[in-house]
This record gives sequence, C-alpha cells and structure tokens, in this order.
Amino acid sequence: MTSASGLLRAATRRVPDADARLLLAHALGVPTSRLLTLGAVDDEAAARFEDLLGRRATGIPVQYLTGTAPFRHVEVAVGPGVFIPRPETETMTGWALDRLAEAGESPLVVELCAGSGAISLAIADEFPTARQYAVELSEDAVGYAVRNLAGTGVELIQADMADALPELDGTVDLVIANPPYVPLEAYDGIPAEVREHEPTLALFSGADGLDAMRVLAGVAARLLRPGGWVCAEHAEVQHSSAPAVFVGHGGFDQVRDRPDLNDRPRFVTARRIATVAG
Repeated sequence: MTSASGLLRAATRRVPDADARLLLAHALGVPTSRLLTLGAVDDEAAARFEDLLGRRATGIPVQYLTGTAPFRHVEVAVGPGVFIPRPETETMTGWALDRLAEAGESPLVVELCAGSGAISLAIADEFPTARQYAVELSEDAVGYAVRNLAGTGVELIQADMADALPELDGTVDLVIANPPYVPLEAYDGIPAEVREHEPTLALFSGADGLDAMRVLAGVAARLLRPGGWVCAEHAEVQHSSAPAVFVGHGGFDQVRDRPDLNDRPRFVTARRIATVAG
C-alpha cells in the first residue's frame, strides 16, 4: 500500500495537481480536505485512482470522471453529453439573484439553454420561493437536468427555446441563459479537451457565435413582463456585439455588459420595456 501523499506526488507528473486531488478524493470516497490526513491507501482504491489518471491523461474532463461539478453552493451531476458549468457563470447567477430579491417573494424565472440545470438548481437553493421553469433541447442534457432538479419544484421542459412556454408570455420576472456562443471560426482555438468531449450543441452558434443570442433576445422579449430582466452569458470578444443584439431588438432598455470575477466581459443584462402601441 502507498500513502495518499505518495500517490499524489506520482500523479502530478501526469495530470495537474488540482485534478489529481479531485480524482484521488473521488477514488477514496472522501472530501479533498481529508487527503492530507490520510495515511496508507488500499490497493483497490489505488487501482481506481490509477484508472482515473489514465483516462484523465487522454483528455476526458475531470468532472466527467467524478460525475460532479461545483456551482455556487451546490454540486451538479454532469457527464458525457452535457456542458460542464464554469465558475464564470456564477457571477451572472449572483446578479440574477439580486434582481429576484427586488422582484418580490415569489418571482417567476425561466432558464433557457439550461443544460445540466446548474443555474436553476443554484437559484432554487438560494431563493427557494422563486417559481422556476428550465428549458433545454438536448435529450442527453435533459437526463442530467432531471437528476439535478429533482425535488426542487423547478419545472423542466424539453423543447426548443424559440417557441417554449407561450403560456407564460408577458408574465416572467427574469430570463437567464448561458447559451452556446462560440463562433464557428474559433473552432480550432477551443481546447481539444472541450472540443472533443463537451457537446457541440452547447458550444457553437453560427459564424459570429450569436445565432442563439438573437433567438434568446426574441424569446426574452416575449416572456418578460414590462420591467422584467434578462441576462445572458457571452464570450469576451462579444462585449460589444452581444449587447448590440438587445439594443437592435428594440424591446429593451438599460442594456449593459458586465464582467465576471476576473473582470473580463462575461454577460449582458437588459430590461424589458413596455410595448408602445402603434
């Protein structure tokens, strides 16, 4: 048998230290905080760890190997076929929670392009009185969202966002989305680990990366009540072009681009204005 620290020292020659710690903790069934206090690791656990290291070395995301990803204060089930939630999206979710606190005790929320349901799960955890709907097209992603949102009260809809939830038109307080936004021309610049393992549907969105954003703006305008808010994540390079989608639509005011925790342009916010009678 080998000590946990010895296994980690050997592993970091093959994968990053942070990944090695997550994988060893997963193999042992303990939190990463326990690793430094563990002594010998039995042969069965060491073999599981070795298998995980080998698979990680081929480029499989560590979150797919552990089956979970952290997001704000929750753990989200993930795996092949669903987009892995990123820390950058946590900032947008925090902004959305602040708007919900201003909207009353039981605001109505719709998450579009929901993927694993991470955003909806985080909102349910931190604002449990919100009434929530989550919309996702991919059957694979919906399978994970069903698991993640079980027992939360969030109503999950498998549908194209373009025509989803017409019964809610004009009544929603907040629409939130992390849509696909990578331009097709940037395909080769995406890390191979992401490009080869995470779903294309959740990554790429037309020549400029804004095809989904244009649809999203129209859907948000349809769903939101006057004064309701939309927020949507985008790529750094879209700090001007993503807000321009909402300005160009004509149904929004207070359009603003906002940074993530690293002070990089990350998401656009806009408020639904009242429809002007013709």
